[in-house]
Amino acid sequence: MRMTADERRRYAEEGFLLRPSVYSTDELQTLRDAVEEVAARVAAHARRPGGGPEIRLADGHRLQFSSRAGIQWEWADGSQAIRLVEPADHLDARIAALFADARIAEPMRDALGCEDVCAFTCKLNLKRPREGSEFPFHQDYPYWYVRVGEQAADVATAFLFLDDADAGNGALRVLPGSQRGGPAPRDPRDPSRSLADPTKLDAEREQIVEAPAGSLLFFGSLLVHRSSPNRSERERRALLMSFQPAGRVRWHEAPFTPERIEELP
Repeated sequence: MRMTADERRRYAEEGFLLRPSVYSTDELQTLRDAVEEVAARVAAHARRPGGGPEIRLADGHRLQFSSRAGIQWEWADGSQAIRLVEPADHLDARIAALFADARIAEPMRDALGCEDVCAFTCKLNLKRPREGSEFPFHQDYPYWYVRVGEQAADVATAFLFLDDADAGNGALRVLPGSQRGGPAPRDPRDPSRSLADPTKLDAEREQIVEAPAGSLLFFGSLLVHRSSPNRSERERRALLMSFQPAGRVRWHEAPFTPERIEELP
């Protein structure tokens, strides 16, 4: 399950590694069932009276705290669709078990360059047919820096595709090698102060990650990436399992210090 020498070289150079079709059809159906059950349960709880406080982020998007998780609702006005739940592993044992799955945990030891790793966070990511919104160029680093500081550089993510992903249904798009530049300059026009400045990126190098369901994409917190909207009639669901060196606090347990964002370029 560990990365081969060639995979480690490509990961170091490009900042990501794709392993196609790792999970079987039956395993995928089990995980899809888990995701849909969690999404339905979380949405029902959040919509009831007293379901949890809701705020508007700096960019105007809706975030609600419910079921011991942050729920990002779709960006379109009036949408009742969930686009992200974080953390999500406490909501279903089938999702939590992925942190111990050797197909994910073993390559993570190579991605992080250490033998002892542990969970950092888990996201349930949904791009529903016709509603799934885009996400502009960014690194995960700023979002995690406001909680764990420079330790955010020591986090890597396994992106598990639960559906076939292509340009038509909101595929992930990466800038190979962008992680070598460290924290990217942030977009001064972005009210959240977290997105990368597209005018300072070599967007012509963008690579669309098209992958069959059951594939795993490994990448670090400094890789610049984005995703396109889902305008198709197909689902594009994913589970994102993020790891860090063992012994460190999990993302949702670390103090939130938003002023830290101004320490970044």
